[in-house]
Amino acid sequence: MISAKVTDRLYYSDSYTRQFTARVVERLTLGNCPALILDQTFFYPTSGGQPNDRGTINGVRVEEVIVRKDDNAVAHVLADPILADSVEAALDWPRRFDHMQQHSGQHILSQAFLRLTEAETVSFHLGDESVTIDVAADKLSAAQLDSVEDLANTVVTADLPVRAWFPALDELATLTLRKTPEVDGPLRVVAIGGFDFNACGGTHVARTGEIGLIKILKIEREKKNTRVEFRCGGRALADYRRRAAIVNQLAADFTCGLAEVPEAVNKLRAEAGAWHKELKAAKETLLAHEATELLASAPVLNGWRIIRQAWTDRDLNDLRALAQRLAAAPGTVALLGLAGDRAQLLFARAADVDRDMAVMVKAALTALGARGGGTPQLAQGGGVRAELETIEKVLRQAEDNLIKTTNDRRKSYVCR
Repeated sequence: MISAKVTDRLYYSDSYTRQFTARVVERLTLGNCPALILDQTFFYPTSGGQPNDRGTINGVRVEEVIVRKDDNAVAHVLADPILADSVEAALDWPRRFDHMQQHSGQHILSQAFLRLTEAETVSFHLGDESVTIDVAADKLSAAQLDSVEDLANTVVTADLPVRAWFPALDELATLTLRKTPEVDGPLRVVAIGGFDFNACGGTHVARTGEIGLIKILKIEREKKNTRVEFRCGGRALADYRRRAAIVNQLAADFTCGLAEVPEAVNKLRAEAGAWHKELKAAKETLLAHEATELLASAPVLNGWRIIRQAWTDRDLNDLRALAQRLAAAPGTVALLGLAGDRAQLLFARAADVDRDMAVMVKAALTALGARGGGTPQLAQGGGVRAELETIEKVLRQAEDNLIKTTNDRRKSYVCR
């Protein structure tokens, strides 16, 4: 058998072959899945910020391709075992070509950032949806991003040749690499015309024209750096289609032209703000009215006005606001509950009531199998499913305990 250490990684010199034959040199198991090491492969393993290729071997799906740490062998993780010693393999070409577009586009974009903003690329991530680079800049202006994007696309339209090879040491010494990593063995270089030279083991297009559009989507701070999200080629086209569909739909909904959509959105935002203020004022009026009615109808027990009430459909923030209004009335205790999938208990008391609501709500929540807490004046908790009948029962028990502890304290005082 051939040693896995000399398996020929054909993707280094040829990114375009989609089908190939190979001989199995080792069978193994990785993460409870069968895997093969072949004498040669075009499957790219996950490395350098680029995900692995996918495809099939003898019709069996290749789930993952990884580099074995102890000997750097390329292992092909499979959906099912393969017993044959000679195999036919086929790459998922749309996935491979997408990765080629994104990775080559990244090289161009990184060089454009370096030339125009002096910001080096410190990391690269190529995911199924998102493509990002982190550049060493704490702030980038919109004008800088536009200029970087323009330069990158100029390189694309120039249709420069892209070359990937292992230069000899004397040739390597003549090349100005964007970044030189520390590696054991030969260093692979990817050259994009005379625009960019960089050490890289990934798969790339043959000419920059194949990359298509390079579009920066957004930036955000990432520690001391700036994370730049972008799309190239097919991904850029798909993203443009999504955005165009959204804008076209907005224009149709607002019955206006595309250029008028921002104005229509701003108008809608202003109207929504005004409606929100009106709704907030109306809700406060309703809450004040409801609090007045509850206070008027509440019985006075042992000198305290106790309000016990439960609902099945109510906003928790409104319930909290109601509890605070009720607790503003002297001598008042509010025992409120909300039934449903995420039931809640909310207890509040006036400043002149000497009972700890946090202690009371924790005791009541024990019956529901839930937790909570708060302050002596206002406490709440819940989050479990409970029917209205259950919540009412728990509130009645809390009221009985409140009255009982009050009576017990008074009896104790008389005994003294």
